[in-house]
Amino acid sequence: MALIGRFFVVLFGFLFACLAAGVIVIGAVLYPEFSDLGSGPIDQGAIDVVLGFGFIFLSGFALLPALIVVLITEAFYIRSILAYAVGGAIVGAACYLGLVPFDPATMRFDGIIRRHLEIMTGAGIVAGLVYWMIAGRSAGAWREPPRPLRPPPPLPAHSRPPS
Repeated sequence: MALIGRFFVVLFGFLFACLAAGVIVIGAVLYPEFSDLGSGPIDQGAIDVVLGFGFIFLSGFALLPALIVVLITEAFYIRSILAYAVGGAIVGAACYLGLVPFDPATMRFDGIIRRHLEIMTGAGIVAGLVYWMIAGRSAGAWREPPRPLRPPPPLPAHSRPPS
């Protein structure tokens, strides 16, 4: 039963981590638009749509790499905040590099934009920290046996029924 509950905690943590990463990515990509004061106010509805698509996009691409990190940390009881930050950075970089074309003849990625790689890596770090706050601090706790219940204290002698 604890495993089922842990599954929902992990899912909840993953969703909020993707939401935080989506906010970081959308904010960083749209920063030039925010800094240009001459363009006027930005439509809030458009920001909501872009943020929603960013969340869906990141959660779809990050699912498998993040699942690998979650399985490793759950299996080995890894609860370190640094492990989740590094794991998030690796997942963020892997998500970006998964979209960049790879040339097998030269064994290198073609067209890496350094700023975008930095944004995705930073968003992965933030997502790892958010996940750690929600689910990572208790990684592997479902495997520990529950503490035995203490027996109730004995009843006082005058409150026992006569036998």
